[in-house]
Amino acid sequence: MARSLSSLQTLVLLFAVFLSLVSAWDISNDNDRHSCQAYSRDPLQGCDEQKTVFVDLVSSSSKYKTVQSAVASLPNNTDTYIILIASGNYTEQVNVTRRGPTYLLGQTAHPNNQSYNTVNIIWRAIAVTGLDNAFTSTLTVAPNLNASLTGSGPTGFAVPDGTPLGCIDFRTYNLNFINDFAPYSDDPSLALSISYANGGFYYTGFYSYQDTIYVGKLGNAYMHSSTIAGQTDFFYGFGTLWVQSCSVLLRNCGGGITAWKGTNTTFVNKYGVYIVDSTVKAANESIAAVIKGKCALGRPWNAQMRAIFARTYLDASILSTGFIDWNPARYNNYTVQAEYKDYGPGYNATGRAISKYDVQLSDAQWAPYSSPQKVFQYQGTGRFGNTGWIDWSV
Repeated sequence: MARSLSSLQTLVLLFAVFLSLVSAWDISNDNDRHSCQAYSRDPLQGCDEQKTVFVDLVSSSSKYKTVQSAVASLPNNTDTYIILIASGNYTEQVNVTRRGPTYLLGQTAHPNNQSYNTVNIIWRAIAVTGLDNAFTSTLTVAPNLNASLTGSGPTGFAVPDGTPLGCIDFRTYNLNFINDFAPYSDDPSLALSISYANGGFYYTGFYSYQDTIYVGKLGNAYMHSSTIAGQTDFFYGFGTLWVQSCSVLLRNCGGGITAWKGTNTTFVNKYGVYIVDSTVKAANESIAAVIKGKCALGRPWNAQMRAIFARTYLDASILSTGFIDWNPARYNNYTVQAEYKDYGPGYNATGRAISKYDVQLSDAQWAPYSSPQKVFQYQGTGRFGNTGWIDWSV
């Protein structure tokens, strides 16, 4: 009888452990995440309370008044942590260097709609002479300063050998990052800088005018259901960026929408920017009349530029010939400036046919780039399929 009772207790214990594992809070579970983001008297209701830090600019009950103070409070290890941010405008720069999974959530009643975001993280800076672009960014995700520096010349800043990787799984949900130094393009003003790290950005807004998004060396970034606004070269970098089902807003025209620097590696790489199943349009009706037919899809930051717009709606703002060359010329046989089944008033078949700098891809030519699994690589090895950090539930 005692042995039977012991066996029953063991089964009950195992079942309880099983239930705890099955019901564990999961950032990729919409119900779990939405419950955490919802407004409630207890802000951590619905969150994983053991791993979640709450930030509130105005509440006396919140230990953390800035996002950066909450980030700095996290241990520098590989454990997972969540930062829940109350509605408000936070004027600060956020710098994430830790390696462990780090998720930033904005409180919201509309978690599936970026336009209703209520958390704005704002900075105002441009890269004046002698100041690297890295110092201007509202949000930086990188293991250290050296990893985040842009530098100059065809290959940019030489990141020292042995620089470690930063965050292996960084995510934002329902936040806006704004660099509004000036209401026009006036030198680099980054909203996001990510290097030597993996980052997923969901229902997130990025607003600036020049160089809004920087994906640096060994940076992997995935954006979904987000909004990116800019004027000049506002997707630029060295790493790999996949922009899926997003809204790209043209605040004016300058340079191109994209500008990338390719890198020589001992392995085949697919570093570049891929804008897929998205929309590209004027930010508002008044600017639409000014920029009609004037905005280039991109230009080569160096000759190994790779930028592809695929199945994306282009409004009338887009230049009839699509992409352009840099001045002085950089476009050559190594440059990939391409489109795949784009459409809309900004897709001019006649103009594309005579373009010197825009290639229309066939199904076979698009196939090697046709999914995140085919372009995201494990940093340093070149092995493809580095997508475990992407939230496929969005």
